[in-house]
Amino acid sequence: MSSIDSKDIRKIVIACDAGMGSSVMLATTVRKQLKGTGVLVEHTPVNSIPDDADVVLTHAGLAARAQAGAPGKVIIPFQIFLGDPAVTRLVETIKNGGTVGA
Repeated sequence: MSSIDSKDIRKIVIACDAGMGSSVMLATTVRKQLKGTGVLVEHTPVNSIPDDADVVLTHAGLAARAQAGAPGKVIIPFQIFLGDPAVTRLVETIKNGGTVGA
């Protein structure tokens, strides 16, 4: 698994499969939680992860596809769209400092 220092994170991508409205809600939630940190949060299809993404949040069922489409990126799989501990950990690490994906 790749890792990145929280101070180097500029862009988080929420990668989903087509038509999943819950991932749009997750992107909105994470964007609000990270307001003022300078981190951009975008929502994209799992097959179209942009090269400038630093961290990719995706449902555990899509993690292998995300890794294949964005080799070398930090992929953080989650199980539930709202309130997942992996998402909470990511937000807290960005706010407080530390390494993501270690």
